Amino acid sequence: MNILQYIPFTAQNRRRKLLNELAGQRHSNDDILTDAEKAEFDRVIAALKTAPAGKAPEKEAEKAAAKLGKRNMVGDWLDLFLVVGAVAFGLRALYFQPFRIPTSSMQPTLYGIHHIDKEHEGSPLLGKNKLVNALLYAAKETKCTVKADGMLDRDSLAHDASGFFGETIFSIGGKPHSAAGDPAKVIDFAKLDPYRIYRKNEVIADGYISLGDHLFVERFSIYLTALKRGDVIVFTTENLYDENNEPVINGGFFYIKRLAALPGDTIKIVENQLWVKPANEKSFQKIQDISEPFQKVYSGKGGYHGHISEMGAGAFAAGGEYTVPADHYFMLGDNSQFSKDSRFFGPVPRRNIMGRAFLVFWPFSRRAGLVDKAAPVDIPTGNHGAATFPVMSKQ
Repeated sequence: MNILQYIPFTAQNRRRKLLNELAGQRHSNDDILTDAEKAEFDRVIAALKTAPAGKAPEKEAEKAAAKLGKRNMVGDWLDLFLVVGAVAFGLRALYFQPFRIPTSSMQPTLYGIHHIDKEHEGSPLLGKNKLVNALLYAAKETKCTVKADGMLDRDSLAHDASGFFGETIFSIGGKPHSAAGDPAKVIDFAKLDPYRIYRKNEVIADGYISLGDHLFVERFSIYLTALKRGDVIVFTTENLYDENNEPVINGGFFYIKRLAALPGDTIKIVENQLWVKPANEKSFQKIQDISEPFQKVYSGKGGYHGHISEMGAGAFAAGGEYTVPADHYFMLGDNSQFSKDSRFFGPVPRRNIMGRAFLVFWPFSRRAGLVDKAAPVDIPTGNHGAATFPVMSKQ
């Protein structure tokens, strides 16, 4: 048999394959081609179908297929980005959600926006490179020196939130001054006092303002394992009301606290000690004796100071006992002197619980990594309960 008789069959197969490829690409790219491009490709396909055997139609079709292939590559990349985005948002919604610590209520386990005194920094992490400080440690140097003798004009305090860290503007002795941070923070760390006289060249602030801890909240294990005393929990404030019957949601939709008592537990705070009588038991026990995470809360080190007595509403204001109702959980901040928690707005319903705090991913401080892993810094807590230790320490 003469092998030459197979050549027309091979050419015919080649043309059929090219037609199928071109028609398939034309169909799959219908949504990204212009009307002019569609008309051009339709013309090439029609020419390839009707033209007599020859090389010109095939070459023109190959060029068209190559052009479509480039357009198809754009579509493929767009599809990839959409899929990756969908997966990322799906993971965020179902498994891990980013969260920023807004306040100091969980210090020293977690920090919100706070000031770092230079004399307490005790670490080479913070240096003179402003970009490194901002990117790695979420910190900005803030220094304020009094420009003229005089008093603070309390009515001059204003907040400029346009920058990454924000800035507070105020007047002393008729001269404008500024410091990084919101007014509440600046008043605190600069010790602004409208009743004192400031002196020119007096340094009232010299340190860093930090944006606080950013973490991932893990959302699935709460459906697989029981909640435990000592878990650091993120929950919503929906349908929670404070002692003045004001909705807690006005202070933020998400709160983060430590789970202190389970449904059925009876609790009381006496002489700055939280006592728990678990459900179906007859006697009270110190919380740190039945829940290991609370051992550091009562260590008296590194800013931990236990729980403040007679602070809250209802039973807690009077130092009395309280039993947690079914399907509810009692939440307390580690920095209980400066925490609005279940002592004020009551227990948190199970439906409000969003997940467990999992991983601090920024900034790169001693708290980075798994939440609640760090032991207390071996420095006695101050009398007022505030942390008097190097926030950025490597200890």
